[in-house]
Amino acid sequence: MSATRDAPPPAAPSDPSAAPDPRAIQFYARSVHDVARDLVGCVVRHRGCAGRIVETESYHETEPACHAFIGETERTRPLLGPPGVAYVYRSYGIHALLNAVAEEDGVGAAVLIRALEPVDGLAAMRARRGVARDEELCSGPGKLTEALAIGLELNRTRLTGGPIEILPPPADAAPPRLVTGRRVGITRAAELEWRFCDAGSRHVSRPRPPAMRSGARRAAATQ
Repeated sequence: MSATRDAPPPAAPSDPSAAPDPRAIQFYARSVHDVARDLVGCVVRHRGCAGRIVETESYHETEPACHAFIGETERTRPLLGPPGVAYVYRSYGIHALLNAVAEEDGVGAAVLIRALEPVDGLAAMRARRGVARDEELCSGPGKLTEALAIGLELNRTRLTGGPIEILPPPADAAPPRLVTGRRVGITRAAELEWRFCDAGSRHVSRPRPPAMRSGARRAAATQ
């Protein structure tokens, strides 16, 4: 676990031929749980819209809820590739879900970006989502990809200098108040508390962790 909170480096201009930014590799090439914690408060930007990350989940090849648990296939190959790359897949044949690949090349691990607090391009988000309330725009992994127009074509693209940008928190932003909980919508390894939420945000998806529902505070920690 990091002694201090890290944040992704500023995004470089998009250039598919450029070498990956070593600072981005350093940020993502760590414990997937550390990356999941440190992404809360960062900003995702795509197609003129942006949102602050308020909820993440970590997945690792050692547990059966992770796609990489079964080994390398065409679908899981991005998970086993270099860190700092987007893993975008279709869930239940309906929603595209955005994940950030973490840990070293060859290790299957990724962070699911589960909820955002909209900060820019809200009119476009409302048009794409067909809803009006800010809290409904990005309060779930399928909602946020629809709001930001993130589709399967962005699978395997870089998260620094690529079409999807994950940026550090604004300099004047208050640090998130992290709480942990069990991951949502899975039946295997469901006991692991690998969900990380900003307890101060109303944009966290439901069901919210017990620590938020009860108002209790709990420091985020990996298992």
